[in-house]
Amino acid sequence: MYDFAIIGAGVTGSGIARALSRYKGLVCLIEKGEDVASGASKANSGIIHGGYAAKYGSLKGRLNVLGNRMFEDLNKQLNFGYRKRGGMVLGFDNVDLASLNELMSNGIKNGVLAMKIIERDEILKIDPNLNPKVKYALYAKDVGVVSPYEYTIALAENAVENGTELFLNSEVINIVQKDNSFEIITDKETIRSRTVINAAGVYADKISYMAGVDYFKIIPKKGQYILFQKGTGASVNSVVFQVPTELGKGILVTSTYHGNLMLGPNSEEVEEREGTYTDEPTLEYIIDAAKKSLPEFDLKKRLKTFSGIRPASSTGDFIIKEEFPGFINAAGIESPGLTSSPAIAEMVVGIIKKNRDLTEKKYFDPYRKAIIKPNNFSLAELNRRIMLDPGRDKIICRCERVTEGEILDALSRNISVKTRKGVKMRTRAGMGTCQGKFCSPRVDKVIESLKI
Repeated sequence: MYDFAIIGAGVTGSGIARALSRYKGLVCLIEKGEDVASGASKANSGIIHGGYAAKYGSLKGRLNVLGNRMFEDLNKQLNFGYRKRGGMVLGFDNVDLASLNELMSNGIKNGVLAMKIIERDEILKIDPNLNPKVKYALYAKDVGVVSPYEYTIALAENAVENGTELFLNSEVINIVQKDNSFEIITDKETIRSRTVINAAGVYADKISYMAGVDYFKIIPKKGQYILFQKGTGASVNSVVFQVPTELGKGILVTSTYHGNLMLGPNSEEVEEREGTYTDEPTLEYIIDAAKKSLPEFDLKKRLKTFSGIRPASSTGDFIIKEEFPGFINAAGIESPGLTSSPAIAEMVVGIIKKNRDLTEKKYFDPYRKAIIKPNNFSLAELNRRIMLDPGRDKIICRCERVTEGEILDALSRNISVKTRKGVKMRTRAGMGTCQGKFCSPRVDKVIESLKI
């Protein structure tokens, strides 16, 4: 019998698992995918939002600001990679200026610090490659970037390190309340727990319905992105937004944490909860819209396109509440869900504390070592390491300079990684210019070597 069972090992569920692993009690994390970060947590902007866009008085607005302030310390503990870059919302006329002032006023109400309206000369001093026709911008110093899947993996690894049991490839098909506890029936087994926490992303309404709570629906919203080669992110110094519309925050132009220029996303309601295909008309729209912010970028360096499905709620806000004793929803966690995730975890812990005592463990370890290490080898050294016999110093991924040692590290941690995709998310092997043509068979050999 578990004390807490969390359904969904995305950024929300993994964050809650880590937060609860600080306390005595048995915790499990249940995920229908073959790995953590299998859904929206692996395919989003990776932006740590400033907190001025989410409506004042909403959970999104409050938790965005609280979560933003937690990332620096979290990164020191978990080594997932976080960088504060500052963000700008661009304005091109007086109508935009009015919108920027509204955003700033909303941000002030939300408690956002280090935020101001700046004009053209200062904008171009910060980011010389932006559209010279820009007139105004809302500048927020505390906007940052992370690699969202690396962050989620770090949370889950640390939760497991502190006693959380992880069930992968386990799809929940029913929940039955029985004797002040719950039977969580998966396609593999039945898991019993005193408390169930629903963090199932795009399937959160389905899980909630299983428990008899049906007042909301998840509205899947797809966002498509264009990613460019590593190094192209140097063309922008900050995270660049456009004035929000009814369709969302506008097309984003940013560098990823690892230095790739990224454009997107759009926002479109879809019926498929896992339909992550992209289409050329939408990508062309994103390119045209992005040029309003950054007129020049080299489409020949376009690396790949991808999309993610955001779990918007019919209520218009996050749903974080105990619906009845022992059943907690953490649903509708769309943008700024990534930013809000550490604050969401603390809020869920706070809800639990209202009804039961939680005792901190004496030996909780908040720290986790990084997998990815910067390898700035010269070309000669790179070529020498490619030719080495198998060993920790051998280069497996030429584009991203990933060593066999890093891959072995990823494979030997406390979450079972058995696939090339799992290695890719943890080491970036396969994310470079050749998109895995060089390293894929080499990664497979390393994986196979551990099965002997």
